[in-house]
Amino acid sequence: MSERGALRTRLDLLAREIAKFGAVGAIGFVVNLIVFNICVHAFYLAVVRSGVIATVVAIATNYIGNRYWTYRHTDKNKRSRELMLFLLFSGIGLVIENGILALSHYGFGFTSTLADNMAKNVVGLGIGTVFRFWSYRTWVFKALPAREAVATAESFLESPEAQAQQVPVNRTT
Repeated sequence: MSERGALRTRLDLLAREIAKFGAVGAIGFVVNLIVFNICVHAFYLAVVRSGVIATVVAIATNYIGNRYWTYRHTDKNKRSRELMLFLLFSGIGLVIENGILALSHYGFGFTSTLADNMAKNVVGLGIGTVFRFWSYRTWVFKALPAREAVATAESFLESPEAQAQQVPVNRTT
């Protein structure tokens, strides 16, 4: 495969990964938005407390979606390590998301429902999502090293030089 073809393949795989991550994130966004507004308007909790609760519920939803769909092909042998890293990076994303909400609501005095939702679910979630995507694919859901080894071995076996070196199998019927 040419270098250009390899680059195109990598970009196609990245585009599919981003699309799946985005679909899971969209579900998490809806969960986050609904839980946040229920906590604020039905239970009358403080906005940052509501934001944290909503984000935790969305994190649980997103873990299930990412583990079993977006990154289902990755190494599953070290689940406790994976979950610990997922929670660590999700926690940092939670601080980013709700820190922006706190700054907007308490620091700048933007206290309307629209301002709270924009700060948390647009600005904060947007920045947090970029961070989460990078950290999940870099540290949490790592590809199996053996998968690359198998792909390399298979490509070697498919090459004309390798086929010429293969010993013919004697088949008797």
